[in-house]
Amino acid sequence: MEEKKWWVYLLLCMDGSFYTGVTNDIDKRMEKHVTGKGSKYVYKKGFKEVLKSKECKNKSEACKYEYEIKHLPRNQKLDWFND
Repeated sequence: MEEKKWWVYLLLCMDGSFYTGVTNDIDKRMEKHVTGKGSKYVYKKGFKEVLKSKECKNKSEACKYEYEIKHLPRNQKLDWFND
């Protein structure tokens, strides 16, 4: 049985703010964000575009990365994905 892939991602909202999240179906999750059903934060701020995403080994790793990214200063969040 194949294990589901997990992703950590960074979105840009219409107000210029970032949103970091995790999912096991990146395409479906982006559809939800576009339609305003992905998260309350993105619904309120408005979805603009996906900036970065990274495939993870499992849900645990994706959540760990999400935590790390959320605690970085704004100017370091995009750089995190380049490592």
